Amino acid sequence: MRILFVCLGNICRSPTAEVVFRAVASREAPDIVLEIDSAGTAGYHVGELPDRRTRQAAARRGYDLSALRARVVEPRDFEYFDLILAMDRENLRALERRSPQHARERLRLFLDFAPETGVSEVPDPYYGGPNGFEDVLDLIEAASRGLLAHLRRKSQAA
Repeated sequence: MRILFVCLGNICRSPTAEVVFRAVASREAPDIVLEIDSAGTAGYHVGELPDRRTRQAAARRGYDLSALRARVVEPRDFEYFDLILAMDRENLRALERRSPQHARERLRLFLDFAPETGVSEVPDPYYGGPNGFEDVLDLIEAASRGLLAHLRRKSQAA
């Protein structure tokens, strides 16, 4: 299973989701073979490290984002990834506009996997205060557990 997490610039939410989900899956379901990546719908930060505040908030919880570099969603991503998870509706719409018709079934909101949060979008913490990065981590951790449960059910049904 190949999963791509997507936000706007690929420096806050989607790299956080990539690293958090990779850690949760590795710890809780090492038997499920996954390939995980992240990208942005805009090329503002291509080649850059995740935002410093994102890296700091993640590090406080034991996640290391230092190996990641921002990239933009490419046409081949729609063919390669089995599941493309947007952090919010705006980026989901951007993905829908770019994706071939047959690949649209692969597109979803990441927080679809965390209905218990009562939130449907991971908010962009870039222009907010420091608590925004912690809130993003809370939501991403919840959605990561939900996505992993979904993948377990799917693999058992196969």
